[in-house]
Amino acid sequence: MIRALTTSISAMAVLGLPQSASANTAIDLAIEEGNLPPASEFARFAPRRDRVETHIDYAAWDLALDWFVLPMGPSLREGAPRRSPSLGSRIIHGQDSRYRMEGNRVAFSMLTSEVVSNLTAYREELEELGGKIDIARLPRNEQLAYWFNLHNVAVIERIALAYPVGSPRDIKIGNTPLDQAKFIDVDGIKMSPRDIRTKIVYPNWDDPRVIYGFWHGEIGGPSLQKVAYNGSNAGILLSAATNEFVNSLRGVQKAGDTLLVSELYNEAGAFYFPDFENDLREHITKFANDDVKSILRKTSGVETGLQATDIADLSKGDREADVDVIKTCTDIDLMTATSRLEDACTMRIPRAPLAAMRFVDERKLKMDKLYKRGLLGRVYMLEGVEIDPENPELTGEVR
Repeated sequence: MIRALTTSISAMAVLGLPQSASANTAIDLAIEEGNLPPASEFARFAPRRDRVETHIDYAAWDLALDWFVLPMGPSLREGAPRRSPSLGSRIIHGQDSRYRMEGNRVAFSMLTSEVVSNLTAYREELEELGGKIDIARLPRNEQLAYWFNLHNVAVIERIALAYPVGSPRDIKIGNTPLDQAKFIDVDGIKMSPRDIRTKIVYPNWDDPRVIYGFWHGEIGGPSLQKVAYNGSNAGILLSAATNEFVNSLRGVQKAGDTLLVSELYNEAGAFYFPDFENDLREHITKFANDDVKSILRKTSGVETGLQATDIADLSKGDREADVDVIKTCTDIDLMTATSRLEDACTMRIPRAPLAAMRFVDERKLKMDKLYKRGLLGRVYMLEGVEIDPENPELTGEVR
């Protein structure tokens, strides 16, 4: 029997779910009695065989992502040109990374306080959902979608609360860096974004594509998809994210005779690339385009030296000159106006930060290049991944 679960930004309806204690009572008791080491508290989230065909609807998260995620298209493998300071200044406003034209962006500068409050409410509702159902008994793709969405909602929410900020690594909750802060609570277990990756997903899924489902909020990390993960699209979205990252400049480069890769692989290495160089090369080869395959052939050795920690927004947290001033006396009561009539006739109209506007203009130039090179306008689904309904890697269960 399929139980329908519906979550929304403002409310969560759980239909047909037993209102019972945790399905992991034995684990709970063992932890309370001290019979398991602390790390074992995450064992309750390991996928189980006694599956329940429950499905979660992330339609509300789909709508939110579609609204505030700006797609950037596949990488051109070209470093963005060096930015010049603003006229009459030595300051470079906005995004200036050579990787700034890679990876989808979140328009944090456009998020109102109401939207940020809704993000917090949605994160809390996903946490609550994890206490009402046994996540470990869902189909594997449903579990994976839950952890991806919870992780990414939480990261976006916390960046939005701290915004404007130049890098997610500058954000602390208390004295703890965002990625390590245990501000997420699922079924009474406190966890950080890193815990979700390294204590729940990486130990229980063998497919390295899962690395690319987690958004870190940085230009140098995997791209945030414009649609939510769910039980049906997990394989498709992961292949899209993997394809985009592996073939990007921020993911793989050539440095002399050495294969230079993202620092992202340091964290995932112990789980997916035990023979680091050979296993990572095999993984990259599987998704590499012709340019990256050429790099693989011409290099030996691997170094994880690629890093870009700037926030993946439109303006690097820059609020430069974000208002227009318009003077008008329309609707002003001249009978009550003071002698400072000019002040009474001044209106401040908010607009997008200039840095964000420049970024959008720069993005348009990139999109024109993609179109001219035939990399846009194809019958493709998401970041250049062609959908083959017979390919189980795209449509089947992610193991």
